[in-house]
Amino acid sequence: MTLGQIIPLIFGIRPEFLLFGLTLLGVALFHRYTMIVALIGLCSILVFKFIFDSGFNLSEHLFGHVSFLDQILHKDLRVGEWGTLLNLLGLLIGFAVLSRHFEESGVPEYLPKLLPDDWKGPLVLLIAVFVLSSFLDNIAAALIGGSIAIVVFKRKVHLGYIAAIVAASNAGGSGSVIGDTTTTLMWIEGVRPVNVLHGYIAAFTALAFFSIFASIQQDKYQRIQKDPDAGVIIDWTRLGIVVMILLMTIATNVLFNFPALGVWIAIGIGAFIRKTDWGEAKRSISGSIFLIALVTCASIMPVSELPAASWQTAFSLGFVSSVFDNIPLTKLALEQNGYDWGMLAYAVGFGGSMIWFGSSAGVAITNKFNEARSVFGWLKSGWHILVAYILGFFVLLFFMGWEPQPLKSKQDIGKDKQVIELHSPVQKSSHK
Repeated sequence: MTLGQIIPLIFGIRPEFLLFGLTLLGVALFHRYTMIVALIGLCSILVFKFIFDSGFNLSEHLFGHVSFLDQILHKDLRVGEWGTLLNLLGLLIGFAVLSRHFEESGVPEYLPKLLPDDWKGPLVLLIAVFVLSSFLDNIAAALIGGSIAIVVFKRKVHLGYIAAIVAASNAGGSGSVIGDTTTTLMWIEGVRPVNVLHGYIAAFTALAFFSIFASIQQDKYQRIQKDPDAGVIIDWTRLGIVVMILLMTIATNVLFNFPALGVWIAIGIGAFIRKTDWGEAKRSISGSIFLIALVTCASIMPVSELPAASWQTAFSLGFVSSVFDNIPLTKLALEQNGYDWGMLAYAVGFGGSMIWFGSSAGVAITNKFNEARSVFGWLKSGWHILVAYILGFFVLLFFMGWEPQPLKSKQDIGKDKQVIELHSPVQKSSHK
């Protein structure tokens, strides 16, 4: 037996999991150096797999088996892990530019005229983020909410409220197949949109709980600006650029399963119309690389199966999702089958809100609020997110019970099934 075939275990645990755990611990302890810690962790895991795991093929993991031409012909540019990573990187940096356009449009300065003056002002803002995220990417919804918060609270935003913005963006997409990457993956694999819709029972419950506590926190920390500044003028052209970016995001997501392409096409067009703050993109690079490194670490973990499908497993996956990327978790659950998809969507979607790097929205918003890059601070100030997750889950379980729904049959999927199996990022990404 060659060295490459030997996989040593430490107390019965694969070393990759221990290295990943140490990486997450390093992120929690050294939050000022998160990118460096994540890159060191990724390199250590890759070195281990190159030496000891003969079945690991990085090229195949990143690029799959399908040629780029075939990906274009089948309108799916996310075959292989490279597509997921590049798309995520493009969205994180691109939406940072979008949020800057939104800030400079003058709309955030005008909003104090529309929002209530007391604690109900931040409450209405969280509800707006929730609604936006039901049909927009959660990164965009969170960054728009963060941009508004910076202005209406005069840059004094409570950490608990920052966590609530992320939670609202994640909750808003949990019952919609166009509101979150995980629910879209479910849709691609044959889960009917109606079978995730009841996830909103849990999401609405969670929102009703954490939004009140977070809004009171923010009101005590810094009350919302009562009236707009004198002479506020809305730049409708710049606001039009924001709308164009969002529409192009949706279009390229539908056509090519690659929303970042539309984001950057629209940003490029917008740069000829209004001056673009490229410094905002530069400032988001560090946080974006950090998340890409963590997602890559998670994607090469030797997770081949989950515990038997049950409400207990779904509930546990919510906590796992706060430190382990929810995309591979969803892929494994789809392969296993037999889940209540609405319950799973809520768990893996909203669960990532419990820690700042548990979701792409959390990482994106910390590019605006560096003080939020603290696991302990996030947990302490955003305690209501954890309680809201548990409350929402069990309210859903009480009213709907555990109702597993099998995926569509091959007859239902028809001829498209073969295309999905060959070219879907769910099937071709390697998570062995």
